[in-house]
Amino acid sequence: MSAEMTRPADQPVLDEDAAHLASLGYSYDQQFKREMTFWGNVSLGFTYLSPVVGIYSLFAASLGLAGPPMFWSLLIVGAGQLLVATVFGEIVSNYPVAGGVYPWARRLWGRKWGWMNGWVYLCALLVTIASVSYGAGPFLSALLGMEASVDSTIIAALLVILVATVLNLCGTRILNKVAMLGLLAELGGALVVGIWLMVAARQHDLGVLFQSFGAGEGGDYFAAFAAAGLIGIYQYYGFEACGDVAEEVPSPGRTIPKAMRMTIYIGGFAAMFVCLSLILAVPDFGAVISGSDADPVGSVLLSAFGPVGFKVVLAVVMISFVSCALSLQAATSRLAYSMARDGILPASRLLSKFSETRHVPPYALLVAGLVPALIVIGSKVSEDALVAIISFAAMGMYMGFQMVVLASLRARLKGWQPRGAFQLGKWGIPVNIAALVWGVLGMVNMAWPRTPEAGWFVNWIVLISSVTVVAAGLIYMAVKKPYLKGDAPAADAIPAATLRAR
Repeated sequence: MSAEMTRPADQPVLDEDAAHLASLGYSYDQQFKREMTFWGNVSLGFTYLSPVVGIYSLFAASLGLAGPPMFWSLLIVGAGQLLVATVFGEIVSNYPVAGGVYPWARRLWGRKWGWMNGWVYLCALLVTIASVSYGAGPFLSALLGMEASVDSTIIAALLVILVATVLNLCGTRILNKVAMLGLLAELGGALVVGIWLMVAARQHDLGVLFQSFGAGEGGDYFAAFAAAGLIGIYQYYGFEACGDVAEEVPSPGRTIPKAMRMTIYIGGFAAMFVCLSLILAVPDFGAVISGSDADPVGSVLLSAFGPVGFKVVLAVVMISFVSCALSLQAATSRLAYSMARDGILPASRLLSKFSETRHVPPYALLVAGLVPALIVIGSKVSEDALVAIISFAAMGMYMGFQMVVLASLRARLKGWQPRGAFQLGKWGIPVNIAALVWGVLGMVNMAWPRTPEAGWFVNWIVLISSVTVVAAGLIYMAVKKPYLKGDAPAADAIPAATLRAR
């Protein structure tokens, strides 16, 4: 029976998007405004993925581990994540609901799986906001001519979080505009900087991309390349944010799958171009590999642009950090709101409140600002604790992704037939399997111990932090049974499934 046929007599006729949402079990009272355009949706994913933030943050470490060939990891990881984005596109086309991975996992598998998926992903998002904001510290210090310190880094991080929170509280229209401004600034800046480095500061030809320059010597080069490949693994997430705001996009079943793929294409191109231009401009690879040049990005940019131009580049980098934090907060708040709307989070009544004037969940947004701020402030007490927490960021993202990919594959094998505007058809199962294999390999790479001389805790910190988050979720789930709360649909993708708790 259609949503229109079952609507109360005093309700207006729903448009196609509202009717689809109602058919999925959600209210006729559409609180979100569908004010996010296709390019706004792409911009949200792009600024979350943020090639400038990802490349500038990890360039020195990856180049030091594997030399210039680390560039190819961006191409490899981009192809792998495109598989995941394609699977997600088919799922969001069926279930265009705010919150992304949580409602998808809930519909594809069941209440317990959905709750745990949402918990892991929510923790990962909160930690990632703190990580990105904290990473802005050295760049803001350099921009203001300050000496980088723990205090200046904390202040910079808190400023980034504050600006992002205020902008997000202004509503979807502002989010759409600021995200697009962030895309234009970051992409334009990346192209201008990259072209200038290629023209005025190039030191090598493309042949260096196939030379290690002594990196990985004395061991297995593949292991060194895999470790350096973390620059790609940390780079290519953000496309899923396009689906987190599904209730704010017109025709989401058609728009969002395309926006997810476009995020990978544009973000991947920008990341590879930025990385290539930096590699070809590094004067001495040996110095980076040996550790004597600990900041090759700063050295290259200062040499190529001079003191004034360097400041301009740093200003664009700061725009990238703020835009990235803004998009992460938007995704986090929509996930928290989606879970709270279903009544399965602590303080759900508060987190599910909605601003009728700005059409955003204000308390969910405040949580997406306060929790990362507390994590950042905690570094004043213990930088080791901050490292332990932030180590979970990328692993948590990939865990959240792969829980959805696994749920999708299980549902397909049990008879799920996607009916959305975007369908993979006969390629559904092969692409789903490939995406799952890719994701598992990526998680193994992140958790693999690499520095035996540093002690067991440092080597296993990613795995330890991941197990801690999952264990906390399982304990809470066993004690409080949050998955039993609310009456939102669950496990209804598979034809024979019922809506009872699983």
